[in-house]
Amino acid sequence: MASIEKDIEVDVPVRTAYDQWTQFEEFPKFMEGVKTVRQLNDKNIEWHAEVLGKDVSWTSEIVQQIPDERITWKSTSGAWNAGAVRFTSLSATRTKVSLLIEYEPTGVAENAASALGFVSLRVAGDLNRFKEFIEGRARATGQWRGEIHGQRVTT
Repeated sequence: MASIEKDIEVDVPVRTAYDQWTQFEEFPKFMEGVKTVRQLNDKNIEWHAEVLGKDVSWTSEIVQQIPDERITWKSTSGAWNAGAVRFTSLSATRTKVSLLIEYEPTGVAENAASALGFVSLRVAGDLNRFKEFIEGRARATGQWRGEIHGQRVTT
C-alpha cells in the first residue's frame, strides 16, 4: 500500500473551500486524468479516469463527512483506494486543505509510477489546480451541507 499526504493553502474562507469540494462532479475541471465523476447519491460516487494511458473506473463511498471539517472515503469497487480531505480555517479568508490518499498500485507500471513519485506529483498538481479554480471563482459552484457518519446520513 502507498500513501500520499499533501497540503495547500487557498485564499478563500473554509466554507467556500469545503463547499466546492462537495461538488464531486466538478473534479474533472481540476483533477488531471479524471474524465467524469457522477454522484450516485449522498454517499456513493462513480469515477472514470485515465491512469497511465488506461481507462479505469471505480466507485467510492463517503464514510464520514462533516461540514467545513472533513470528508473521508473508501473505494467499493475497482482499484482499492481510501483517504480524507481536511479543511482548517487559517483566517476569515484563508484555508488549509490537507489531502491524504492511500492506494494499492497494481502492475509494474503503477508500482514504478508510485515509486518514482509521479502519483505524488499528480496529487500536488491537482491541489494547485483546485487552488486556481476556487480562488479564480471566489465562490463555490454549489454546496452540500449534510453530514455522514458511517451509514447515517443527515441532510
